[in-house]
Amino acid sequence: MLNTAKRTGFDDTHEMFRDSVRKFLEQEFTPNADRWEEAGNCDRDFWRKSGQTGLLCVGIPEEYGGPGLDFRYNSIVNEEMAYAGSSLAFSVQSDICAHYLLNYGTAEQKQRYLPGMVTGEIVAAIGMTEPSVGSDLKNLRTSAKRDGDHYIINGSKTYISNGQHADLLILSARTGEAGGRGVSLILVDTSTPGFARGRNLDKIGQSAADTSELFFDDMRVPVSQLLGEEGRGFAYMMTELPQERLAICSQAQAVAQRAFDEAVAFTKDRKAFGQTIFDLQNTRFTLAGLATKIQVGWAHLDWALARHVAGELTTAEASAAKLFHTELQWEVVDAALQLHGGAGYMNEYPIARLWRDSRVARIYGGTSEIMKEVVSRSI
Repeated sequence: MLNTAKRTGFDDTHEMFRDSVRKFLEQEFTPNADRWEEAGNCDRDFWRKSGQTGLLCVGIPEEYGGPGLDFRYNSIVNEEMAYAGSSLAFSVQSDICAHYLLNYGTAEQKQRYLPGMVTGEIVAAIGMTEPSVGSDLKNLRTSAKRDGDHYIINGSKTYISNGQHADLLILSARTGEAGGRGVSLILVDTSTPGFARGRNLDKIGQSAADTSELFFDDMRVPVSQLLGEEGRGFAYMMTELPQERLAICSQAQAVAQRAFDEAVAFTKDRKAFGQTIFDLQNTRFTLAGLATKIQVGWAHLDWALARHVAGELTTAEASAAKLFHTELQWEVVDAALQLHGGAGYMNEYPIARLWRDSRVARIYGGTSEIMKEVVSRSI
């Protein structure tokens, strides 16, 4: 269990919410986690139950069915899910897609989609990455050509979280000139003719989180489904990335803590050379170093959350945070697996799944190398 006694910026109301999230995950996630790993997806009903419990889209205002809470509540959900071992892409729904709609959608678009996203009746995904375009979003190739009152969309996306479940896709497509100014965002109902889901991709880790290929073949979408202004899609994506990266930070920090806790428990229980592994100086020094960095990580996360809630977190600061926390996550899970010895390579131990699931954190939401590039531009 995450120890939040020394956290800053949280009050009793936050802790009551955290307790409800924790209890829900104990009842509904943990008993099903292994089955969902095997299946490569979670039950759709889990989305609805999560919505009924209040875990989805907690920042959405009451007029659209949400509780209208600040982003610290989003972070609580992300932290508790990550600590429980969940790789499900709730953050894509709650921290990314819902806020694109809230910030750029028309009144009709918000009323159409947001209430269902809050309840879990609608699952959303965001379609950015393409087979030949990763972090270079200015050069995406999926096209949306105007034909009267419709866009005709052709192309494909890949590595799309929630792709198998998605009812709604926020699609980045080229509506104009080359470069960022020709990119727009379009709301796509996945029941639209011309839309097709590809395979649920076979990943190294995060097996329970569906990640899909998506295809568009002369798909006709009404122009009224344009999100915001035409040609402003790239600018919107750049504006929303800090919150996405901060959400990843919350997950990364919680996973680092869980991996550390697993290592402490294992080394205090396992004996070697007539003493516990924890009693060996190398073990204690390794754990002491990790504990120090994790302590700094929690303080930094709370600082970044406070900055974001106040509307002050910059793109460079969010990128630096994403770089720091995901690199810390990998350092801790890898060291924790090493402290497990051969047992760490066995799937029956939680550290094995934590290790597999962690590798991608330094890639999605912007690779560590891209984060360094973004930070360097602010120096």
